[in-house]
Amino acid sequence: MVLSNIEIVKAIEQGLLQIDPSPGNDPSRAPFGTTAVDLRLATEVLVPRPGPMAFDLTKPNIKDFLRAHSDRFTLTKDQPYRLRPNTFILANTMEVVSLPIVEGKGCLNARVEGRSSIARCGLLMHFTAPTIHAGFEGTITLEIINLGPADFLLTPEMYVCQLILERVDGSPVDAPNQFKGQRSPEGPATAARAPR
Repeated sequence: MVLSNIEIVKAIEQGLLQIDPSPGNDPSRAPFGTTAVDLRLATEVLVPRPGPMAFDLTKPNIKDFLRAHSDRFTLTKDQPYRLRPNTFILANTMEVVSLPIVEGKGCLNARVEGRSSIARCGLLMHFTAPTIHAGFEGTITLEIINLGPADFLLTPEMYVCQLILERVDGSPVDAPNQFKGQRSPEGPATAARAPR
């Protein structure tokens, strides 16, 4: 069952959902929609380099592959990232999201989806793995591609996606994975300046 904006605020108050920085507690105002809460773009993007390398998807550590074959750029409001057509990047939400598994209180999972105003321009914001599982804590990695005809300027703190919350039936057993608790698309690395 999808939570309404009122139920999202209640879930935050009950400790079933944590969002930092806080979206506030007024479900009738932004960043809340009727059944979602909008999230913002953080200050870094990761741009995989084209080339002859190939990642073996049967191996568990994609972080090392991304770190070795990508460039990291820092965004500022004065220097946004110019996302050109047919270009794929990884980024993160500014907000840290936590969906704790609390015995006896139930738990939530979430889906992260793009915002329609951005999608209508051809920008797909998080298009492959929308599920945020119960027990997750960290920033949300966004897979972003520009399918439109024009460049897009990505600036930090712009609202780029929405989090849709759902109640989980039963209490799951926590199952950690390699991406749990991430604060960047692939882990710590040194940032470069964004191309103009």
